[in-house]
Amino acid sequence: MTFDQMLSFGIIGAVIALLIWDRLRYDLVGMIALLASVAVGIVPAKEAFQGFSDDIVIIVGSALVVSAAIGRSGAVEAAMRPLASRMSTVWAQVVILAGAVTLLSAIVKNIGALAIFMPIALQVARRTGTPVSMLLMPMAFGSLLGGLMTLVGTSPNIIVSRVRAEMTGEPFRMFDFTPVGLVIAVFGVAFLAVGYRLLPKGRAAAAGPAFNIDDYTAEARLPAGSQFVGRTVAELEALGEGEITLAAIVREKYRRYVPSGHWVLYADDILVLEGDTTALAELVKRAGLKMVDEKDLQGVEKGDEIAVVEAVVEQRSAMIGHSIEEVNLRERFGANLLAISRRGRPIRQRLRRVRLQSGDLVVLQGRKASMSDTLAELGCLPLAERDLAIGRTPKRAAAVAVLVLTVVLVATGLVPVAIAFFGAAVAMMAMKVVSLREAYESVEWPILVLLGSLIPVSETLRTTGGSELIAGLLSEASQGMPPVGALAMIMVAAMAVTPFLNNAATVLVMAPIGAALATHLGLRPDAFLMAVAIGAGCDFLTPIGHQCNTLVMGPGGYRFGDYWRLGLPLSIMVVILGTAAITLFWPLVPH
Repeated sequence: MTFDQMLSFGIIGAVIALLIWDRLRYDLVGMIALLASVAVGIVPAKEAFQGFSDDIVIIVGSALVVSAAIGRSGAVEAAMRPLASRMSTVWAQVVILAGAVTLLSAIVKNIGALAIFMPIALQVARRTGTPVSMLLMPMAFGSLLGGLMTLVGTSPNIIVSRVRAEMTGEPFRMFDFTPVGLVIAVFGVAFLAVGYRLLPKGRAAAAGPAFNIDDYTAEARLPAGSQFVGRTVAELEALGEGEITLAAIVREKYRRYVPSGHWVLYADDILVLEGDTTALAELVKRAGLKMVDEKDLQGVEKGDEIAVVEAVVEQRSAMIGHSIEEVNLRERFGANLLAISRRGRPIRQRLRRVRLQSGDLVVLQGRKASMSDTLAELGCLPLAERDLAIGRTPKRAAAVAVLVLTVVLVATGLVPVAIAFFGAAVAMMAMKVVSLREAYESVEWPILVLLGSLIPVSETLRTTGGSELIAGLLSEASQGMPPVGALAMIMVAAMAVTPFLNNAATVLVMAPIGAALATHLGLRPDAFLMAVAIGAGCDFLTPIGHQCNTLVMGPGGYRFGDYWRLGLPLSIMVVILGTAAITLFWPLVPH
């Protein structure tokens, strides 16, 4: 092993360790790795920022804008309305919703496709009484399966295409992934249609009258005129008919007490209530309480309609790590926080001081006309039915036409992928399908920074000969295996690493190794690159390996250990089917 190889392995090993440690954001880890690589000389200074000009960065960013535009247009909701009457059973709901997410994920980013369908699923669950936990995880897994089918469905496919272009001068095209991805997606959705029964049925989930839900925590003031002044805690809880718990009383502005049932309530007590949003609203109304944070909103004029919405805090939200006081929610955004839920964990602090986390469920109040924009700016996904046409006319036809034209141009090879999707993003903004602000907010800048930073770092594996060294070791380990065994091994390796790394980082490290292993074994590299893409795109075992899994954790009320129940058999099926399909459509042995 040469000194440069040791440096390359050391930096990439440090990247993996820091990402697993999870104390630094992954984009910062990428930037540190890039600086370290330049400092030790394995990345030339003049090539340090070439990753940011790579087509990958343009394609991923543009695809996110296109996904946001399709979501804002309301085209998907309109297309789903005729199917609403058919979703009367849980089986039909899983098949239609997971199947629809899978199909849409093939042409827009999978996280965008899932975000579009989540409110639809929540409305279906509310209407039919289906536990939402039966729907959201199958949809999240379907979005990952759908991303396997085309070049732009998921970031691993785009990165693998770039590696192939470097090796052979020819990248994978838009639908080169489709034969293998379609086989996996079809059988995967068929499994989900049956496998959803493996999910825990009693798991608490997102808010709504028909849900078995996580309790929200809300704070209400007992006004002097309330009939419950001078009455007991037990009497107030009895009004909630067993659905509300008075968890604490705040007196003298800051003293917090855990009351017994015989405690007497006094005027101006702040009552910390736990229960679902419907029961909370009913209790507040019947007892004459006043929500603590339900105060006058900025910019509200006479006649303005006020809306209350439930939403989930997304990973990209700027509120993460901050309290409502620090965010200045009311002053800056004209919204009130009425309640919060955190996957069944009790909230011990005053609501205004709770530091928000990804996956938290919040109940917000604000002007209806601006609520959609407020949620987008806060980085929250609404869980109630959305009025996507608020304040403007939907441009569904324009959005669909641009998307179809883009896919045709890419599929026929008339326009390079990066140019086609960049053009589509510009067209969506020019036609005001999505505003400039919404377009910029839809881009996952940390992912782009990670990609731009790690592309030169991952290149050091190839330039120092590190990938050849690892491939040689893997080649020795696979001695005695048939070629298909080595192919399955590289897929399982990518699948095993992805929960601990971002899937983009996994592909940047594993794709050169997979290609080098194929060369060592005298096999075609295409099949091994496909295996890496599938392995990196299929994390079904944890909520942290992919944003789609994280997004449904709060609304679905899932725990960390719930994912493997459905994900483990699905992962095994993907490895078996994926390996077989790859060998069928991408022969291992050179002609």
